[in-house]
Amino acid sequence: PVAMWHFREEIAPAVLLVVDFGGWYRLDVKSSDGCNYRKTRNGKPLLYFKGAKHRHRGGLVREKLWDSLVNVPGVIMEEGFPNATGREQSIKGMRSSEFCLHPAGDTPTSCRLFDAIQSLCIPVIVSDNIELPFEGMVDYSTFSVFVAVSDALRPNWLVSHLRSIPETHRNVLRLAMAKVQPVFVYDNGHPGGIGPIPSDGAVNHIWRKVHQKLPAIKEAIVREKRKPANSSIPLRCHCT
Repeated sequence: PVAMWHFREEIAPAVLLVVDFGGWYRLDVKSSDGCNYRKTRNGKPLLYFKGAKHRHRGGLVREKLWDSLVNVPGVIMEEGFPNATGREQSIKGMRSSEFCLHPAGDTPTSCRLFDAIQSLCIPVIVSDNIELPFEGMVDYSTFSVFVAVSDALRPNWLVSHLRSIPETHRNVLRLAMAKVQPVFVYDNGHPGGIGPIPSDGAVNHIWRKVHQKLPAIKEAIVREKRKPANSSIPLRCHCT
């Protein structure tokens, strides 16, 4: 994924398929109205993050956030890696916390966001220019907290902001998150992977996004064909 930074301008009309999902198991707790969502409990950690502290490019903000939050009561900042032990710890940490921190990394997004959604841990997205999957079909503002980088780096601002969000609104965010969980699931739920693909799953959402991109791709193809010979303008689409 890091190498894709060098090619993103060349494949602008395309759909970038990021396949670094963490693979956590979905939290499946039924509420009284039949929806998957978890009620909060007193004494839970307010904010949780587990991952590498040092990143490149936009991920440099992560180091500053880490230093400002690591010793704050109610906040858990853990250095971790995607091995078996780290995955198990992340599962427990996300499922037992109110909010999950999602700072920028080396790439526009990471598996951490999807893991938070499947764990019903409210994502706190700290980025001024993040790219999110299926936007236009999924309204992330209904289940996530978006924070500007400048605000997040202000001393004590982020924790105070999260604590000011009332419990009633947190439950609304979790309920909305539970409803979109299937969008990020590739498994069709059948033994051996053989069977019909759910209409609300990730596979069909990818095809819907491709369908949305088609007009831009067709336009790019026409633009490439009418370029004069020996043009120095870089290619914007390698489609035929």
